[in-house]
Amino acid sequence: MLHDPSHRPQPIVADEIKLRPQEKDVLRGLVQALADIAALPVHQETAELWRRLNDLQSVRPLVWINEIPWHEMNVNDELTLQTEHPWAREWETTLRQTLYQWRHLPADMVVSDFMECPLAIHSTDFGIVEDVDLAKTDEANPIVSRHFHIQIRNEKDLDKIQIPRITHVADATESRLRVMRDICDGLLPVRKVGQTHIWYTPWDYLIRWWGVSEAMLDLHDRPELVREGVNRMAKAWLTELDQFVAQGLLSPDCNNTRIGSGGYGYASALETQLPAVMGAQPLQMWGCSNAQIFSEVSPEMHWEFALKHDLPWLSRWGLNYYGCCEPLDFKLDILRRIPNLRKVSMNYRIKPDRAVRNIADNYVFSYKPNPAFFAEDNFRLHEMRAELEAVLARARGCHVEIIMKDISTVRYAPERLWQWAAMAMEVAKAYAR
Repeated sequence: MLHDPSHRPQPIVADEIKLRPQEKDVLRGLVQALADIAALPVHQETAELWRRLNDLQSVRPLVWINEIPWHEMNVNDELTLQTEHPWAREWETTLRQTLYQWRHLPADMVVSDFMECPLAIHSTDFGIVEDVDLAKTDEANPIVSRHFHIQIRNEKDLDKIQIPRITHVADATESRLRVMRDICDGLLPVRKVGQTHIWYTPWDYLIRWWGVSEAMLDLHDRPELVREGVNRMAKAWLTELDQFVAQGLLSPDCNNTRIGSGGYGYASALETQLPAVMGAQPLQMWGCSNAQIFSEVSPEMHWEFALKHDLPWLSRWGLNYYGCCEPLDFKLDILRRIPNLRKVSMNYRIKPDRAVRNIADNYVFSYKPNPAFFAEDNFRLHEMRAELEAVLARARGCHVEIIMKDISTVRYAPERLWQWAAMAMEVAKAYAR
């Protein structure tokens, strides 16, 4: 995620990365295992299925799992870290999670045949972070309940929202690159990768500073203040995007990059004349937006206080994804105004017949099943199957992706998610076009 509303970004230090021989051995062993997996021909086949889906020529529904409760998933020490250097531990975490997902719950996962070295990019962020009280039921779980302390009460408070400044700390990037190439030598090529898909969602930030109830009431009571707040966030994001473009820091995302709250970004329309790794233009990439807090807001108010203000952002991109966890089956009339709209989120609270009627085969139907089943005392996989089959039966003729996300817990029973992945793939293949 480019921005994190919970804390201020720390400066990037370009210190030399020095790893112990044992740490290098651990990382090289993981890279070797990943290289063996990446060489399998199935990844090219699965990538083509994603491309066909996003080109609106789908072969079957595709399945992907994201936002996994990793703190509950460890078995046989597969996720137990063995390195000590902070940078090494971050990379080791990524490697172990990728290997784990492939072994236990791959669904329609694609593993890259190269290793990414992310550019050391620093953003000054928006100048304001949430002031919040947290309530936890599990100290190991990053999913918590929040009570926000209000920081935006009037027009003057909007000045707290600042324009981000982007800096590429090239020395830090080169330090990472040297170590990664040394460890990956003879196994996988290492490529610098800049900013890929940008999660653009002004309202996810505004409510943390404004307050949920307060913001919703102000849609009626102080509409001009709300418009000004949304416009300030849009200006901040657009100015930041211009900096990425000017510095050549964007990388293609029509690959196994997550797009919006959905699946991968493979798409023929974005693959023409793309730079190999760096220097992409927004029109060669995916955009996205959402306003989850507007779940119960009318289409008219959704347009007036959210989507209308998103259009300057959404018009910059070659293809667009809209939505996250909010039901959008009754808002297609306003969503059709989005330029290059290709994928629309549809969560389990939709009315399936209405959703299918409104989406038809014009967009990708990005379906989000109910993750609450994983948290129950008795795991009812048969009901999760029934949910999927009911939706897919109605959605015949649509281009469907099934995205299991927002999994806050599996009750420390990781096999629940493994079983769901196997079941979802079985159902998806049964509904091939």
